[in-house]
Amino acid sequence: MPRLSASLGSLGAALTRRDVLRIGLPALLAANPVRAAKPRGGFGRAKSVLVVFASGGQSQFETYDPKPDAPEEIRGAFGSIPTTVPGLRFCEHLPKLAKLAHRVSVVKSVMHDDLDHGSAVYLSLTGRFHPRKSSNPDPSPNDYPALGAVLKRVRPAARLPYTAIHVNGPLLVPLRPSPGLNGGFLGHGFEPYTVGDPTDDGELTGGLEQLSDVSAARFQGRQQLLGNLDGTRYPSTADHATMVRQAYDVLKSPQARSAFDLSRESAAVRDRYGRHRSGQACLLARRLVEVGVPWVTTFFNYTIRGQDQHPDETEAYGWDTHNDIFDAMKTHLLPRWDATFAVLLDDLHQRGLLDTTLVVGMGEFGRAPKVALEPRFAGASPGRKHWAGCYSVVMAGAGVTPGSVYGASDRIGAYPSDRPVTPADLTATMFYALGLDPGGHYADSTNRPSIISEGTPITGLWA
Repeated sequence: MPRLSASLGSLGAALTRRDVLRIGLPALLAANPVRAAKPRGGFGRAKSVLVVFASGGQSQFETYDPKPDAPEEIRGAFGSIPTTVPGLRFCEHLPKLAKLAHRVSVVKSVMHDDLDHGSAVYLSLTGRFHPRKSSNPDPSPNDYPALGAVLKRVRPAARLPYTAIHVNGPLLVPLRPSPGLNGGFLGHGFEPYTVGDPTDDGELTGGLEQLSDVSAARFQGRQQLLGNLDGTRYPSTADHATMVRQAYDVLKSPQARSAFDLSRESAAVRDRYGRHRSGQACLLARRLVEVGVPWVTTFFNYTIRGQDQHPDETEAYGWDTHNDIFDAMKTHLLPRWDATFAVLLDDLHQRGLLDTTLVVGMGEFGRAPKVALEPRFAGASPGRKHWAGCYSVVMAGAGVTPGSVYGASDRIGAYPSDRPVTPADLTATMFYALGLDPGGHYADSTNRPSIISEGTPITGLWA
């Protein structure tokens, strides 16, 4: 029974497996609850967490951790530029983000050992290793729940119908939905609400409008009738009841409905974010944070790798750049990331939302130190293969020390040389910023307890 001693403190050392079976783990946890570490740093600073997920494995070398002094086969074809933080350099194709470096913290020492997209996405979005490490498994009802689903279980939004929303989803790896996106063993009722293509107005607002000829009394009557039918036609499950309640809550909440309506934004603002899926997804994410949604995950790319089928369509590109990495980065990936992510950070700052929003720009892993042609993949020029030994994540807001660097990679960017960080530590940090003890527990429908996060909050991000 892993982590029993860690969960139960000194009591766990005196218990046998037979004791646990006899007494019951839920009862033991209630009798000996996990004590939160003394809050410090950024504990509770965030009202919302906004994850911008760079699907496919964003290269650390071509973004936030270039190695200008390394040999060319490691350094790659791009140069580096200074940022607004002395000594910190970004890839030359991130000029807008370089001018905003004083607002972010770059974590250069994230590491794990899962080397395929599906299971690594699962790790990133649940904080847990998949039982089939380095694979592309299908989603399962036995999976651990997505982080937003956990938040809904331990602290559901009080004033809004949704605690967690996934934008520009579901994430495809590359053709089927990834594991780690749903409610897992918590059930469908805890799944984050998923918004598809944000450039499709019908996708965002279709079905959310109340009919003008339906009065409040008729609306309430229809709701009561549906409840009666549920009770007579089939047993109403908790999942179904939750989803029906959420649907009615949205219909009754003008604030919730209007948040999805991007037409309320000016043409200039929509143009600044970019009139493409990534840009409008980030704009929608800002609107959701603005109305108080506690957890928003935006998939910057809806697929990890669509360029094989559509090499001329930037919309289809993911960050899985095995070959042709420099053309893909320069032409398709970096311009959009630089422009849109910079606009998002600036917009949140200008609106006073960055102080209470933890923004996390991350992917499932990085890319390999050596540039090489991979014959098993499409493309005529070299790229970089999967690499989870060391990669970079950007954080901003919620009191995170701006203009800082946490951890470091070695001279060729292969492994951490200072303060390594795991995906579990990242998830613990997100919950910590929201004022939740990552070492606390939640229960599923059978009252089986699970720890919120197996990681340790990166309190060093806050001065």
